[in-house]
Amino acid sequence: MPFSSFGLHPDLLRGIKEMGFTRPTPIQQDAIPPGLQGRDVLACAMTGSGKTAAFLLPILHRLMPKRRGVTRALILTPTRELAAQIEEHLSQLAVHTPMSGAAVFGGVGMGPQEHAFRTGVDVIVATPGRLLDHFRFPYAKLDGLEILVLDEADRMLDMGFLPDIRRVLKHLPPRRQTLFFSATMPEPIVTLTRELLRQPATVNLERKAAPAVGITQAVYPVAQEVKSSLLLELVKRDEMKNALVFTRTKHRANRLADFLARHGVNCERIHGNRSQAQRTAALEGFKSGRFRLLVATDIAARGIDVEALSHVINFDVPAVPDDYIHRVGRTARAELTGDAFTFVSPEEEGDLAAIERAVGKRLPRIVLPDFDYNRRASEKLEVPLGERIAAIRARKAEDRARAKAKAERRGQQQAAQGPRPSVAPSPPPRPGQPPRPGQPPRPWDRHAQGQRPTHRRPGGR
Repeated sequence: MPFSSFGLHPDLLRGIKEMGFTRPTPIQQDAIPPGLQGRDVLACAMTGSGKTAAFLLPILHRLMPKRRGVTRALILTPTRELAAQIEEHLSQLAVHTPMSGAAVFGGVGMGPQEHAFRTGVDVIVATPGRLLDHFRFPYAKLDGLEILVLDEADRMLDMGFLPDIRRVLKHLPPRRQTLFFSATMPEPIVTLTRELLRQPATVNLERKAAPAVGITQAVYPVAQEVKSSLLLELVKRDEMKNALVFTRTKHRANRLADFLARHGVNCERIHGNRSQAQRTAALEGFKSGRFRLLVATDIAARGIDVEALSHVINFDVPAVPDDYIHRVGRTARAELTGDAFTFVSPEEEGDLAAIERAVGKRLPRIVLPDFDYNRRASEKLEVPLGERIAAIRARKAEDRARAKAKAERRGQQQAAQGPRPSVAPSPPPRPGQPPRPGQPPRPWDRHAQGQRPTHRRPGGR
């Protein structure tokens, strides 16, 4: 089934061809037709399924013949990276059309984003928090909105954006087409769909969530303190061309990236504590091949779309099976192949068992030949929370002790110098007395010298 069978505008078909798309994915086959008809859509779509084009193509086709100069479509996403990725795909698909778009997210200046509102770009791709920041100003009006897309709604729920989404909805016209995409359907998301959608076309709801067919999955059983050495050994043996490495926390991402860099591996990190400039530079360096490894947390990794990504490494086992499916979906995209390796320590076996139940099979276990699994770690990858708290308290105690000692020394010095002599203020000069050295001439002095006084009587001209 070719894309031309949807009846899309010829200029969109040119953009599709230049992006290398040959035939639609299952989610595109199911979601594009009702989207083109103007119907609401409720779709269960996993990472790497092609859902971005599934909602962008109907938006661009439907809005192209209509009036311009006002924003007519809004796409809400959970992360900055995903917003930037969608806006980039929009630009590529619409390259031969007059359609325009802009990404609106935090961590960067609001000026260019304000300009997008004022000029009325056709499509705005936004994170909820930054969009609400703009809504505080009169220029941010979406009265002409015709289409709303909520992408990765379950992740926005996990990140606590549900209240923000409800606040955003108050700024939008009630009559609109709504396209709703979510990988899972927890109860709060189901409730939200009932509030937003009118007789939606349901897509893929019965299909069980599972990783893409081209992903080879395997498990490396390894002690927690040996994980970093195992990853380094895999890199040294040239087992992977490039890899996206997932850690449980930002702290572990930092320490793992530092460990790899000290051992000569070109890598970077991306997580919520990094500035937008740092996150953008890390992602661009990874896509260009300058960094072989990119260490990331789950939330920051939303929107990382790398062509021909060879490996995904679960350095820490995700606690939720759906997160595992999202992680490994970063490889084997667009019907390519890829490997997903998971490092499992004994204390993580329970989480792995839940993942295996979700994917419906036992994942093969692998042992790396000639690797010393009993080696002692030269350093701790993660300092226990109790130790970190104790270190912080110790530093604060040292700071207080230094401040106290400094105050005591200052007091001793002042006591040794004795009390300072008090200096009585000089009485103000009387008229007729000459001014003291350095004092500017007074009005009466200039008057005495034949000059007119500079002051005037009240009411004088």
